[in-house]
Amino acid sequence: METGRNATRGQLTDIVTHRCRRVRGANRACIKLIWSAIMSAASLTQAEADALLALPKVKVDQKEWRYDGNRAKFSIPLLSQDKRENFLLDIERRQIKLKGKYQTRARTTIILARLDFGGAPHRNPDGQDIPCPHLHIYREGYGDGWAVSLPKIYFPDLVDRWELLQSFIKYCNIVDPPNIIRGLYI
Repeated sequence: METGRNATRGQLTDIVTHRCRRVRGANRACIKLIWSAIMSAASLTQAEADALLALPKVKVDQKEWRYDGNRAKFSIPLLSQDKRENFLLDIERRQIKLKGKYQTRARTTIILARLDFGGAPHRNPDGQDIPCPHLHIYREGYGDGWAVSLPKIYFPDLVDRWELLQSFIKYCNIVDPPNIIRGLYI
């Protein structure tokens, strides 16, 4: 079974599931650890990731995406302006404590940037805890396993979820953003 760049997402998921079943009392931390190790084998160089994040991105179509209510989860397809790369803008919000995330993925599975809000602090591989909200930026060898505090220059409003989304869209260089309709509870 492939574990490198040629492995499919399904193959990688099977590997994670199989390895975690063999570990007695496997939990979410085990799955995250193994998934991170596998994804680092199927990863980008830091220069590739930085270039992909910096590429100007545009919406694929005129579809309207409704971001409303207490729960939301959808993936919006994007393209680079030169139409050579596909991206996904994921929006997820959970009901409890208004926890959620916004993330930009390249090549279907590789998270370039993820903004987590309303959740617990993140512990980096070096042991440092980063409070929520925080930003995960792709790091070669670790994928999205490292987080940083939100840079105030890019994220001036840390409370308003709609403004966080707008700031994240700008941070990810989405120059022609998708048509996201703001609901009442955002």
